[in-house]
Amino acid sequence: MASGTVVEVASGNPDFTTLVAAVEAAGLAETLNAAGPYTVFAPTNEAFEALPAGTVEKLLKPANKEALTKILTYHVVAGEEIMSSDITAGKVATVEGEKIDITTDGGVKVNGITVVTADVEASNGVIHAIDGVLIPPDVDPASLK
Repeated sequence: MASGTVVEVASGNPDFTTLVAAVEAAGLAETLNAAGPYTVFAPTNEAFEALPAGTVEKLLKPANKEALTKILTYHVVAGEEIMSSDITAGKVATVEGEKIDITTDGGVKVNGITVVTADVEASNGVIHAIDGVLIPPDVDPASLK
């Protein structure tokens, strides 16, 4: 078992600094430090950088906390620690409420976004790094102020 929660493990990984800042801005650190288990599809810093210019800065503003929370919780599956060897294709419910579509042909993908590093273990779950940011259907990043 890894030492450290999902948040603590992500905080110690230089690829997740933007994600950790977003989790803290949304007030989700305490939740993701809880017992879990969680499976987190975690966007890397490069994934956040690939969003349209200014999107991350807008998401981190207090006025956009609701949209940021929806986006972040759309990356989390609660109640299960799904290791890459156990991932199967299909739709999976997220904490946000919407389902994500997981495919396994030619590697694991979530809504078409590739898992680039799998099975980063934490004491309360597992992190799979992804090379894109999952956006729930009811969030429009272009409408952020």
